[in-house]
Amino acid sequence: MNSSQDVYIIKLPTPVYKGTMSLEETLKKRASVRGFSSHPLKLEELSQLLWALQGTTRDWGGRTAPSAGALFPLEIWVVLKEGVFHYLQRDHQLICIVKQDLRAELAAAALGQDCVREAPAVFVITALYERVSLKYGSRAERYVKIEAGHAGQNLLLQAVSLGLGAVPVGAFHDDRIKKVLNLPAGHEPLYLIPAGRKR
Repeated sequence: MNSSQDVYIIKLPTPVYKGTMSLEETLKKRASVRGFSSHPLKLEELSQLLWALQGTTRDWGGRTAPSAGALFPLEIWVVLKEGVFHYLQRDHQLICIVKQDLRAELAAAALGQDCVREAPAVFVITALYERVSLKYGSRAERYVKIEAGHAGQNLLLQAVSLGLGAVPVGAFHDDRIKKVLNLPAGHEPLYLIPAGRKR
């Protein structure tokens, strides 16, 4: 983790583009996992999960999940013991937004779900609807939520291929999530995905 004028950045390792498990096998093994050990994710695992979720795949900025009009309304945050980090796709790195373990507060905002509190990493997908509504009008919300589903499934399958577990969580109080994470104006939380080693 690098420090520059109190800004902390984690430069993530280069993702692996060829794994050892077939797509068919990951689909067959995918299952929701709600019990996690406290063992932290390795930096390589964190890197791979973030890349699968919203990493770039083309020089012009195309990502692992399809996006209506290539407008990319999704933003990714990851909540770790070390703090809350925002994923910067272009540079494949994390920037620390809050230097505090907020998993307990996040879990309270998610109706007290243990999986959110116990997971070593909780991935949060937020949306900026305006990025899509300027072009697609009233259909923007639909397109954004479809995109979030694609991205979430990418993470779930990547977790399986790494021998990890994950679970999509949609039960939470939106306003409380925004407050806990101190999200910028306009960011709407869509998904929490706790991930880690199965307990």
